[in-house]
Amino acid sequence: MLLLCDVGNTTTVVGLWDGKAVLQRWRISTDRERTADESRLLLRAMLAEHQVVADGGALSSVVPPRTIAWKEAISAVVDGPVVVVGPGVKTGLSLQVDNPREVGADRVVNAIGATSLLGAPVVVVDFGTATTVDLVGPDGSYRGGAIAPGLEVSADALVTHTAALRRVELVLPRSPVGRSTVEAIQSGLIYGYAGLVDGLVTRFLGVLGSACPVVATGGLAEVLREHIVTITHLELDLTLLGLAVVYERNQPERAGTGS
Repeated sequence: MLLLCDVGNTTTVVGLWDGKAVLQRWRISTDRERTADESRLLLRAMLAEHQVVADGGALSSVVPPRTIAWKEAISAVVDGPVVVVGPGVKTGLSLQVDNPREVGADRVVNAIGATSLLGAPVVVVDFGTATTVDLVGPDGSYRGGAIAPGLEVSADALVTHTAALRRVELVLPRSPVGRSTVEAIQSGLIYGYAGLVDGLVTRFLGVLGSACPVVATGGLAEVLREHIVTITHLELDLTLLGLAVVYERNQPERAGTGS
């Protein structure tokens, strides 16, 4: 059993992997003041809830101040090695970009998860604090992507920078043509983001020169998926799947594979 953790800017996702699938997934807030001891206690409670022992762990993080604390916490509760996605870790994914060190660990493991699930080429759309769209080419290499403000970030900015608009629930309005201020905001956010993603994916496919699978993941993927015509697959555990693949590629018996 593997303990998998993806530390995002807003949410940290923790999962249990049995070698074939994610058995359990938890989403907790990314508290930047949480200590390694507090994280360790959280992880112990999660493992105890399911009465399992983890014999290894993998971590990806886009919040550098939290990476060390989470690695310490995971190491304290698993009976085996812990792999942290970053420079020097075997991923098997060639990063064909100007500065590979700038590519977030979450985008790397998403690409790995997508290719292990659907092959290459593939486009990955991740609805998180930022909305990211990434392309893996036909040869399995990471080609780059696009980063836009996430849906919730945009909603917060709209409220913060206007005097009369207020926060709304992120649900579909009765019609794209809102008949109230609340519905108008909901339409702008949900249908607007659907259009944003469709526009980016269409341009990515134009660069690629052919159709390919487009997989969505992230906390808001379920809200938006049915309104985005270019998305072909939904996989909420894509990041955790990628982490599991990275863990396996860094075990001694696989030392001669990957890159």
